[in-house]
Amino acid sequence: MPTQAAPAQPPAQPSPAQAAAMAAASRSTRLTGRAALLAVVICAIALSLAYPVREYIAQRQQIDQLLAEQQTIAAQVKALREENVKLSQTWYIEQQAEDLLHMCFPRQQCYQVVPGQPAKPGAVKPQTVADPWYAKLWQSVQKADAPSPR
Repeated sequence: MPTQAAPAQPPAQPSPAQAAAMAAASRSTRLTGRAALLAVVICAIALSLAYPVREYIAQRQQIDQLLAEQQTIAAQVKALREENVKLSQTWYIEQQAEDLLHMCFPRQQCYQVVPGQPAKPGAVKPQTVADPWYAKLWQSVQKADAPSPR
């Protein structure tokens, strides 16, 4: 008996849902390589920009610090200029001489109060000053060298 070969059936057409799933699977594998390349490019750009951005921020901080220092120095210069103007005037020099140096100009009567005068001279008791430590030490050395009386 001759065997009959089964008739060849054409490949079954996948349903539309199966076709969409296969297309999505093939698309995701195609995009994975592109996504990896894109990620590498983005990382390279980020790494190449990291140092210049850090330097930019550091330089901006330095500029802000120098501006603050410049303002402080400008304020000091202004104060010194004002003091220079005052020092060029005679009345200011005389006032400073009277206040700081206690100067008395000719034909001017000046008084100075001396603090620390006790009200009653007998009320204060003289305090005895203790010998310094080295004097006590020397006395103990002299006593140790002296012959003991028997």
